[in-house]
Amino acid sequence: MKTSKMLINWAFFLSIGIMIATAQRAEEPNFRYDTGAKINEMTLTEGGTMVVATNDGLVGIKPGSNDLLFNFTDYGRVKPEELFFVPQAPYVVVGQTGFASLSTKKAVIDYISGKKLFSTEDNGWKQVMTCDVIMPQNKLVVSGQRRSDEQYAAQVAVYDLNTGNEDYRFNLVEPGKVTMKNYMVTGRPLLLKNKMLVPTSQGIISKSLTGETLWSNKVKNINWMVADNTEKEIYAFESVNNGSNTKIHKIGTNGAQLWNDEQKVKGSIANFEILPNGLAVVSNVDNSGKKGLMKLAGGRSESKIAFLSATNGEDLWDKAPKTKGYVQHFYIMEDGILFGIYEGGINKISFEGKTLFKKPLKTGENILTMADTPQGLIYITSEDANIVNLQNGEQVWKKPLKYKRADAVSSTYDSKNSRYLISADDELFAVDANSGEVSTLAESKFDGKEDPTHVEVRDDGILLTSDQNMMLLDWQGGKSWHEYYRAPGKSAFGAIIAGVTAVATAATAAAAYNAANQNRNKLGAYTDRGERYADLGGGMAMASGASVAEMLKRFKATAATKNNQFVLTKLDDGVGLVKLNKDSGVKEKEIVLKDKKPEYQVDEIAGILYYKADNNSIFAYDLTK
Repeated sequence: MKTSKMLINWAFFLSIGIMIATAQRAEEPNFRYDTGAKINEMTLTEGGTMVVATNDGLVGIKPGSNDLLFNFTDYGRVKPEELFFVPQAPYVVVGQTGFASLSTKKAVIDYISGKKLFSTEDNGWKQVMTCDVIMPQNKLVVSGQRRSDEQYAAQVAVYDLNTGNEDYRFNLVEPGKVTMKNYMVTGRPLLLKNKMLVPTSQGIISKSLTGETLWSNKVKNINWMVADNTEKEIYAFESVNNGSNTKIHKIGTNGAQLWNDEQKVKGSIANFEILPNGLAVVSNVDNSGKKGLMKLAGGRSESKIAFLSATNGEDLWDKAPKTKGYVQHFYIMEDGILFGIYEGGINKISFEGKTLFKKPLKTGENILTMADTPQGLIYITSEDANIVNLQNGEQVWKKPLKYKRADAVSSTYDSKNSRYLISADDELFAVDANSGEVSTLAESKFDGKEDPTHVEVRDDGILLTSDQNMMLLDWQGGKSWHEYYRAPGKSAFGAIIAGVTAVATAATAAAAYNAANQNRNKLGAYTDRGERYADLGGGMAMASGASVAEMLKRFKATAATKNNQFVLTKLDDGVGLVKLNKDSGVKEKEIVLKDKKPEYQVDEIAGILYYKADNNSIFAYDLTK
């Protein structure tokens, strides 16, 4: 270990020595888990449970005892692509198709409580076509074939995920009825306050919350739907031409089509917002795999922005704004739509289609941050940064902060000194929040050929960190201390287990994403951590149930390890993890993993280290002690 420090005085030195001497050294795990089979994948879920895929099935781990939370072995080995972790909900859906068989197995597990809430075998399903968790209603909607009166019937059923009990089910086609029409559910159902809309290959069916048919129409093959706040207007999205284009339909409360013709949009829908006067839509056109006339007919690969009339679906803009790239940021403002392009550029357009900026703002590539500040819109890219007047698009800082294209850019707001701090490569820039004056506060040369990847304001200064380095600067940019722990080396570097959150189909993923992120188009304020945080629990706030409540607590919790950083390095007794104090740089704990290439993951919110000790075992360490 190489360490450089500025020693303030002998008293400080003595206190450091005492802290090191008394630092807890934990080589024995707090909890040990035997999964009973070879471990293949580990996923730390949003709810904090570690879900482990093994050769025998799926295991859940929740520190507190040495017992497994659950051990699901009904389907045998589960592959990563057979798992779907429902965003912002405490559920994992397991899907498996039998060899040379049309039968499909599905199960839904509450990974907070460990309960299996649904399985095809327990509920009489022969084949499952769709299986959707609907939040915040906390319902599961399943469609497929089910045995009924010695026949197989196409059915849809609704289950309560608080209990696992069936609410109701109904037939798409009555058993025994002869028909040439193919009835199947084609997308994600829409659950409203007093009814459920089910998209099928023959049209949308509206059901009461007890299963009675209210109406049906002929709008076929819808993939997903969304309603306005009043639930009187429903927009239905249909993917066509293998997903290269989209049709948008508008449906009324009685199932009638409110537009004479559906609206055709090039590309797949990437973002949308329902507004009082229409629908703002972003679609992505990708012709990268096309050649010749097909590529020419498809046009440029880029995002397209449209604003559709709520009355008839026609595009209200005579001339759509040019993007010349893909929309990376998309925000609805009081006077119009603000958007940023990944390839560089920010613009704002009114709901009437008029450009609100004097001219499109040129920026560097990859807009990492767009957020609201008292001075205007701050943007930070991989190449530059500035604040922009949101009324006219003019730059607030006298000149934009420019730096060479950086592999690592991070930022924060120093409220004590009223300045923005931006770290790019090996320089820390300070921008006065009032005057816009830009200066280089410090050069941050890190060891091991690393650049700072994070900047954070602490009580006594500014902390810069990377995988192996920590450096604390005083308010004037002077170095207070610098700690560096050499990496174990590429051949022995730890594999940080990220896990795999696989989805069954692109349509399922898109629908679940849109359902879980209804507030993503609101421009957030620039926080003192330099990031715009969405309220992750917002979509769950109306949901009931003990598991949902526990997950909400985790979303709102302060990280148990907020004052520490964990570094993998070579210790005296082998490769291990050191726990460092962010304010002093002092090593508070060592955990020797006794593995040249350890596989591990740190849950920073709960303060738990998970370590794959051998093929069948996982150790958990409490990092807060």
